[in-house]
Amino acid sequence: MVVCGDDGLARRLAAELGEVYGERVTLVVPPASEPPLAVGPPARRGRWGRIPPARASRAPEGEGPPPDEPRIVAAAEPDEEVLATVVAGAAALALVYEDDDRNVRAALVARRLNPRLRLVIRLYNRKLGQHLEDLLDQAAIVAEPGIDPRDRDSATTVLSDADTAAPALAASAVAGTSKVVQADGLLLRAVERTPPGPGETADPGLCTLALLSATATDPAGSDSSVLGGERGLQLLPDDRAVAAATGRGTVALETVTHAGPAQAAVPRLSAAALPVASLFSRRLRWSLAGITAAVTALAVASWLTTGDHPLHAVYVTLLDIFAINDPAVGAPTQRQVLQILSGFVGLLLLPVLVAAALEALGAFRAATVLRRPPRGQSGHVVLLGLGKIGTRVLARLRELEIPVVCVESDPRARGLALARRLRVPVVVGDVTDEGVLEAARIHRAHALLALTSSDTTNLEAALYARGVKPDLRVVMRLYEDDFATAVYRTLRAAHPGALTRSRSVTHLAAPAFAGAMMGRQILGAMAVERRVLLFAAVDVAGHPQLEGLTVTECFRPGAWRVVALDTASPADRRPDLASAPREGTVPGPGLAWQPHPGYVLKPEDRVVLAATRRGLAELLGRAGAAAPPS
Repeated sequence: MVVCGDDGLARRLAAELGEVYGERVTLVVPPASEPPLAVGPPARRGRWGRIPPARASRAPEGEGPPPDEPRIVAAAEPDEEVLATVVAGAAALALVYEDDDRNVRAALVARRLNPRLRLVIRLYNRKLGQHLEDLLDQAAIVAEPGIDPRDRDSATTVLSDADTAAPALAASAVAGTSKVVQADGLLLRAVERTPPGPGETADPGLCTLALLSATATDPAGSDSSVLGGERGLQLLPDDRAVAAATGRGTVALETVTHAGPAQAAVPRLSAAALPVASLFSRRLRWSLAGITAAVTALAVASWLTTGDHPLHAVYVTLLDIFAINDPAVGAPTQRQVLQILSGFVGLLLLPVLVAAALEALGAFRAATVLRRPPRGQSGHVVLLGLGKIGTRVLARLRELEIPVVCVESDPRARGLALARRLRVPVVVGDVTDEGVLEAARIHRAHALLALTSSDTTNLEAALYARGVKPDLRVVMRLYEDDFATAVYRTLRAAHPGALTRSRSVTHLAAPAFAGAMMGRQILGAMAVERRVLLFAAVDVAGHPQLEGLTVTECFRPGAWRVVALDTASPADRRPDLASAPREGTVPGPGLAWQPHPGYVLKPEDRVVLAATRRGLAELLGRAGAAAPPS
């Protein structure tokens, strides 16, 4: 297994492949990057040594890192020379650089060097990813016409860490949806249930996915990672364990609903898109009111002094104000004084009219570009950061029809275009500046999603928001998983009445990339406390733990269980259940959730499994002897 990358996802992916699947990994990283996470049992972990590209594929026996640790290749770019030394005998290659162009170029070279190589590519651009999958699979067929068709389906997989992590991040901010997985155009939603009372049993929903640790509801309790045995977190428990776990919270599969389309954009020239109140500032409105009062007073004075009809007096006054009336030479003194005063009012009116025109133009332009949060906005989610992750989370929240107010410091951020199209209110400014969160109506918000690229900014915003609204639901994106754990426990202890979640994107995305490298499709990952529960699409054929057994018989507590059955025929199945159907394709019959317990799985069936990381590795037949429990 070869992993090429330049950030935390590459290091986390290498650790995932080594710890869970027991694979030998070669990690290609830039020379200046820090040593990645240690892999293997604690007794055998050591400092990883770097291997120059020329020696990476032929390190003499006895040299280099131990078998449990990956070989490190220091290379600034994954060019042809570097790839030729690492992909010749490799089974899979993951290209997880942050730059899409670099991943695409390296994938084209790797496919030419090894047509049988399984490719897993990290791309943010979805349309490019679809075309690239078809292109690279076709290139493999042309290079080796006799290649097994089953290898062609999984030859190239394009994933996005943003798409993988977005459902969990968005769901954490929504009441009642703490876990969400996308599968076959549906949203699989799971919720945390509070411990039942004396003599009661927790509602299992469709099935119980996890038993929370005994201290999960105790703000001062230990994290689940330090608890073991029956008091610790139990993933995929059986009915007996659920019944015996009194006073324990559970995570249950509650409902499966269709993912509705994003809210249609409001026409640009509609009344809702162009609020009239925003065309005139308070100072401008006071100025216009003063000039209107002056004009009215002059018209009344003209009517009283000249005895003309009131409408005629108003007409003459307006002519004087705009300096288009004849000079009042020879007229009574009162008339001359009124004309001079009207001229002065006209001079005052000119800058006010110019200011009104400029402000109205700016208001119209802002209304057609970015909306401001309405004054009565409440019950919404404040989303900080519209980068790669924030943009995907924004789209997910709008699919769930959740009201959102965004805060972004960069006026050229990639997510502003989506916010403009969806008519989502945006506050442009630094979230650490005073008044920015107030402008986003944080005191009336339901939840805060801090998804900027800076851990410090996310933490500062969360602490400030908690000061404004102590019971606010807070979800933070934090880079380091250990730091995320420490922040979570501290905020939970400081604010026991509020819900706090800290999420590491690499922690959520790495299992999907690792599963794709092993040739299995990971539909999503659910974070349960500090562990991960995977949902994978698996063909029954070739798995004695599934084939010929009933749904009940193949359930292995703590490892895996069948939660859905693909009812489409093998010829009509979509290869990627995690993505929405492509344009121009007809969706199949879909997935049948909660299949009958007595149904016997046939070789031609495809199922969706809820599995632990080690359970999935065991099902694949590749689990390492020293793999830690998931």
